Amino acid sequence: MSRPRVKTIRAVARGVEVLQLVQASGGVSLNDIHRELGLPKATLLRILLTLQDAGLVWQRIVDNAYLASYSLKENARHLDDVSHLVEVASPILSDLTRRVDWPSILAVPRLDHMEVIETNSPRSYFHHIPLGPVGFQINMIMSATGRAYLAFCSDSERAAVLSRLRHSQRPGDAAAKDEVWVKRVLSGTRKRGYGVRDPRFGGDFDRPRRQHDDGRDSIAVPIVVEERVLGAINLTWIQKVATRSEIVQAHLDYLAEAAKSIAARLTSPTRSR
Repeated sequence: MSRPRVKTIRAVARGVEVLQLVQASGGVSLNDIHRELGLPKATLLRILLTLQDAGLVWQRIVDNAYLASYSLKENARHLDDVSHLVEVASPILSDLTRRVDWPSILAVPRLDHMEVIETNSPRSYFHHIPLGPVGFQINMIMSATGRAYLAFCSDSERAAVLSRLRHSQRPGDAAAKDEVWVKRVLSGTRKRGYGVRDPRFGGDFDRPRRQHDDGRDSIAVPIVVEERVLGAINLTWIQKVATRSEIVQAHLDYLAEAAKSIAARLTSPTRSR
């Protein structure tokens, strides 16, 4: 096929680059796009506003991240609907408390951390262990929940998140700068099939366990829908009461079954109603 002898429109090409980057991510900030494409922020803002007006991208309120619009039908399956996820997951998490005494949280990725969107703690036998609240930020690289997401998400998502963490100034993200250690941790997580807390992590985002220790431990599994990780659910217990190996042996199968049930209902509209 012959190529017309005309020049391409640079502005359109830039817009396509931005749109492709947004589509490939689970949410991307202006700084992320600037760092990735090297375009001036003023130019990027004009492009993003144009894409928003065209209904191709939208901006999330909670973290100002840009996401691809549901109007892009071919990519709609890659987008998570948090409200739908919570609606589907809540009864399954409630049922989990009848099988497992310890509480769980449901969390989703938010650029450089995980965010709690639901917990069954109030209905758990150990309801005195407060989890959450909704909106609570969880360290991405040190927590079981964050590792469950990072280890099993797409390569492009993982690369974007790790890039943010390496550029972060938060003390809690400092470990992400050790790329060899990160690869070893995530490889071990994939091999194991579930995420575990880092021994230095005591529940506080930035302070290590020696400065803040909640006395707990956690494991977590991803929620995978059509090869996309929408979030993760964990199981949290008191370290003095049970060892990690005891929890894994007694409860990991129930936790994994809950994650699979959530994913199955999300992919089957008649079952999620």
